[in-house]
Amino acid sequence: MRNKQRLTLLCICGLLAACSSSRYQYSDDHAPENIPQLDDIADAVPTPQTYSRYANRDYQVRGIDYKVWRDIKTLTQEGKASWYGNKFHGHDTSNGEVYDMFSMSAAHKNLPLPSFVKVTNLGNDKTVVVRVNDRGPFHSERIIDLSYAAAYKLDMLQSGTANVRVELIIPTADNSSLFTPKPQWFIQVLASSNKAKAQKIADSLGTKYSTENRLVISGKFHRVQLGPLSESEQAQGLLAKVKQEYTNAYILKELSSKTVSNK
Repeated sequence: MRNKQRLTLLCICGLLAACSSSRYQYSDDHAPENIPQLDDIADAVPTPQTYSRYANRDYQVRGIDYKVWRDIKTLTQEGKASWYGNKFHGHDTSNGEVYDMFSMSAAHKNLPLPSFVKVTNLGNDKTVVVRVNDRGPFHSERIIDLSYAAAYKLDMLQSGTANVRVELIIPTADNSSLFTPKPQWFIQVLASSNKAKAQKIADSLGTKYSTENRLVISGKFHRVQLGPLSESEQAQGLLAKVKQEYTNAYILKELSSKTVSNK
């Protein structure tokens, strides 16, 4: 009998511990420590997409009901934008994708998922195009929650919020080409203030991995990049090889119309 009571007590304690634990590693949201080169991250590319089956139902959060605008065709909103970062990085978004704070994405309370919007910072006229794949922000004064990368490009990281205009983009097979040249990928290897050294490394790696290379000027530095690569899987495979020698290497994605090479 005593053993049975002890087992029951242990079960109750376990349930209490589970209920008190959080799905997030961090209790407060914050900026990341290891930040890639965000200037090279391209805007989201509006293309026709199928709406998520389960993420577009009306829902309730903290006792407040929210309607999903499933049949919306036009939208222009002005209000406060905020951003979310490290706390949510790597966790599921509302439509089941994994949140990547270095992608050009956003959360909206009412738009169908996924959607594309143009966001303009009314304080400095900087603009981004983001893909909405999450719900939020659940604050009455805010209309959109931006990824860390999008907030960086709108120059609103330090302020935390900004007055913005949100404009819905409805992509079609006819007009999607206005937004998308084909995406391409590069491997960012290293940066050096010595151009000759950087070029030597670029040429050596290009020969070693049978791929093109380029130098990109960033301030006083020359950044060594391998590519372009036409497929994400190809970039992932090359990155794995390069990281054996250059552990801080990472992937850049951009649009093929973007000209940044100075080689």
